[in-house]
Amino acid sequence: LSAGVCCCCAALRPRYKRLVDNIFPEDPKDGLVKADMEKLTFYAVSAPEKLDRIGAYLAERLTRDVARHRYGYVLIAMEALDQLLMACHSQSIKPFVESFLHMVAKLLESGEPKLQVLGTNSFVKFANIEEDTPSYHRRYDFFVSRFSAMCHSRDPDPEIQNEIRIAGIRGIQGVVRKAVNDELRATIWEPQHMDKIVPSLLFNMQKIEDIDSRIGPPSSPTVGVKEENPSVLAENCFRELLGRATYGNMNNAVRPVFAHLDHHKLWDPNEFAVSCFKIIMYSIQAQYSHHVIQEILGHLDVRKRDSPRVRAGIIQVLLEAVAIAAKGSIGPTVLEVFNTLLKHLRISVDFELGDRRSSCESTTLSISSKESDERIVQNAIIQTIGFFGSNLPDYQRSEIMMFIMSKVPVLGTTSQSLDPSNLGDLGTRRIQIMLLRSLLMVTSGYKATTISNALPAPFLDPLLSPSLMEDSELRQLVLEILHNLIDRHDNRAKLRGIRIIPDVSDLKIKRDKISRQDVSFMKKHGQQLYRHIYLGCKEEDNVQKNFELLFTSLALTTIELANEEVVIDLIRLAIALQDIAIINEDNLPMFNRCGVMALVAAYLNFLSQMIAVPAFCQHVSKVIETRSVEAAYFLPETIFKDKSNLPKSLEKDETDLFFLTNKIAESLGGSGYNVERLSVPYVPQVTDEDRLSRRKSIVDTVSLQVDILSGCSVEDKVDNTEEITFEALKKAIDNNGLEEQEKEKRRLVIEKFQKAPFEEIAAQCETKANLLHDRLAQILELTIRPPPSPSGTMTMTAGHPHYHSVPVYEMKFPDLCVY
Repeated sequence: LSAGVCCCCAALRPRYKRLVDNIFPEDPKDGLVKADMEKLTFYAVSAPEKLDRIGAYLAERLTRDVARHRYGYVLIAMEALDQLLMACHSQSIKPFVESFLHMVAKLLESGEPKLQVLGTNSFVKFANIEEDTPSYHRRYDFFVSRFSAMCHSRDPDPEIQNEIRIAGIRGIQGVVRKAVNDELRATIWEPQHMDKIVPSLLFNMQKIEDIDSRIGPPSSPTVGVKEENPSVLAENCFRELLGRATYGNMNNAVRPVFAHLDHHKLWDPNEFAVSCFKIIMYSIQAQYSHHVIQEILGHLDVRKRDSPRVRAGIIQVLLEAVAIAAKGSIGPTVLEVFNTLLKHLRISVDFELGDRRSSCESTTLSISSKESDERIVQNAIIQTIGFFGSNLPDYQRSEIMMFIMSKVPVLGTTSQSLDPSNLGDLGTRRIQIMLLRSLLMVTSGYKATTISNALPAPFLDPLLSPSLMEDSELRQLVLEILHNLIDRHDNRAKLRGIRIIPDVSDLKIKRDKISRQDVSFMKKHGQQLYRHIYLGCKEEDNVQKNFELLFTSLALTTIELANEEVVIDLIRLAIALQDIAIINEDNLPMFNRCGVMALVAAYLNFLSQMIAVPAFCQHVSKVIETRSVEAAYFLPETIFKDKSNLPKSLEKDETDLFFLTNKIAESLGGSGYNVERLSVPYVPQVTDEDRLSRRKSIVDTVSLQVDILSGCSVEDKVDNTEEITFEALKKAIDNNGLEEQEKEKRRLVIEKFQKAPFEEIAAQCETKANLLHDRLAQILELTIRPPPSPSGTMTMTAGHPHYHSVPVYEMKFPDLCVY
C-alpha cells in the first residue's frame, strides 16, 4: 500500500520487492521498521543472488524520493542499505555495491547539505568493509571529484560550510582507505586524482592557527576535535595518505603540494609551507625521504627567476626537510643537494651584483632592499649546506668537504666549477666567503682519527690558498675551519681569546700522545701550516680577531701535533714572527707590529708551560715581566684594549724586551732537545699560491739569495768532484757565450728555492762554497781576505739579523767573486 498499489497487485510482486516495501512505514518519522528489516536481511543472506535486485530496487525508490524531496524515506533507504552492507559479505555483493554507490552518488549530487552528509557517512561505512575479492572494474573518479569539491564549500552559513567540509574530508579519507586496500590501489595515485585530493586537504589545513602543532609526528586528537575541526581532520587524512605512499607513487602525492603553495603564494611568508613539509617528512617512510628532497630541488630550479623571498622560502623548506631526512636515509641525493644549492648561490650573487650595477637606474632604497633580500637567500643556502653536511656520517662529510672546497673560486684560475670570470673581484669574494662559511658549518663537530684524514693533501692545498688573500675575513674563515679539523679534543673554547695565561694547567687541556700518522703528516705538510701562519701575520688589514685565531692555531698545533721536532719548528716560527715586527721589511703599521709581538709573547708563554722546561719558562716569564713594566704595548692585554698608546718606533737593541734565540737554545739544550736547527732562521717556502692569491710574493724576500747562490747550486745531485780549471774560469767571464746556459741555471735555482726546504739549501751552499775554496786555492794560489766593511759581506737571508755572515773570497781576477 505504501508503494501506491492495490493489495492484489502487491501480492503478485516479487518477494524481494515486498520485503523492501515493508521496511518503509507510512509516516517516515517512525523510522525504519526493524522487524521487517530483519526479514529483509535474513532473505538477503539466505539468497545472496537476490542482492543485486534488492539494491537496484532500493536505488529506484531512493531516486524517486530524492526527486520528490521526500527526505525521510531517503534516510530510511540509506539506513537499510548500510545494514545490508554490514550483513552480507559474499561474492554476490559486488552488483549490490554498484547500486549502493549509485545511490550515494545521487545523494552527493543533490544540493541539500543533509543528503550530502548522509551519502558521505554511508560511503565511509562502506570504505571500512573489507571485501573478500578485489573489484577490477570499480572506479572512484566521481567520488574523488565530489568529495574534493565539498572540501571547498563556500556556503554562507558557517555551520553548514563547516559540516560540508568535514564530510568532504571524511569522504576523501574513505576513498583513500578503500582504494589503497584494493589490489587496484594504483589508480588512486594517478596525478588526476592527487591533483584534487591533496590541494583539498591543504586548503583546509591552512585554517589551523597553531602552526607548531604540526611539526612533530602524527598526533591522535579526540573524536570530538576531529568532527568539529576540518583542519585537524584534513591534517590527519593528509598524514594517512602520505603514510600509504610507496616508492612508485610518492612523487605524485608531493607535486600537488608545490602547485598549491605556488597558486596561493605561500612561499612568502613560508610558515605554512614549512609545516606542510614537516608533515610530509614525518609521515612518509624514511627510505623515501630523498624523493621529497629531489622534488624540492627540482621546484627550486623551476622558480629560480622568482623574487628572492620566494626562493629563500623554498630553501628554508629544503633545510627543514634535510634536517629530518639526515636522521635517516638520504640516498643518492647528497651531491645533488650541494650541487644545486651551490648553483643557486651563484645565481643569487649574479642577481645581487646585477641589481648593484643597475643602481643608477633605480633608487638607492630599492636597490638596498633587493640586496638585502638576496642576502637572505644566500644565508639560507649557507645554513642549509652547513646543516646538511654537519649531519652526514664522517665518510660522507669528508667527500662533501672536498666537494665544497673544489667549488671555491680562486682568482687567476679557470678550473673551478664556479667560474668567477663573469663575477668580478667583488662577486668572487662574495662566493669565496659564503662557501667558506658553509664549509665552516660542515666541519663543525668533525672528529677525525688522524689529521691526515681530516686534512688530506687535495683538501689542504686549496683550503690554505684563501689564507693568502688580501681579505681579513677570508683568512679568519680559513683559520676557523682549520681549528674545527685540528681540534680533536674540544680544547678550542679553553683557548678563546689571546692573552698571557698565568697557569696553563688550570685550563685542563686534553691531549693524547702524538701518533705516527700525525708525525708523518707534520713532516709532509708542517711547512705549509707554518708558512700560512707566518704570512698571515704580515697582512696589514689584520684586526684583533685575526691575531686571536692565529694564536689559537699555534696553540692547537702544539696540543694536537707537536713532538720535539715540531716544538723546535714552532719556536723558529715564533722568532721569525718577532723579527717581522722588529725589522719591519713590509712596512707594517705600528698596531700590526705590536700585535705580532703580543701574539709571540702569548704563544711562547703557552708553549713554555706545555713543554715544562724550567729554564725556558724562566726566560719567557722574564721577558713578559719586563714588557709589562717598560713596553706594555707588546702584551695582548694592552695592545688589543688600548690602541691609542702605541710607540712611535721599535728599537732593535732593546734585547730585554725580545725573546732571544741563543737563550732559548741554551735552555732547551739542557733538557735534551736538539737545538741545532734553532740557529737556522725560519724562511717560508715559495709556491704558486702567492701568485694565484694576488698578494706580494715572498720571492722578493729570497731574490738576493737566488743571485748569490745562482753559481753555487743548480741541481740537487751535482757532481761534487767536477774539476774547476783556469780555462773554465776564463770561459765563465765570457757572458755572451753562456747567455742561454745562465738563463737555464737561474730557472733551476728559482725552482729549487720554491720547492726545497731552506735548511737543505743552506747546507748544500755551504758544502759547495767549501769545495770551491779548496779547488781554487790549489789552482790559482788564492789570497783570502776578510771583508773590510759590512758592505763586503752578504747574508744568506736578506737582512736577517741573526744569521751568520759568509766571508767574501776575492780572487786576483778583476770583478770576479764567488761565495
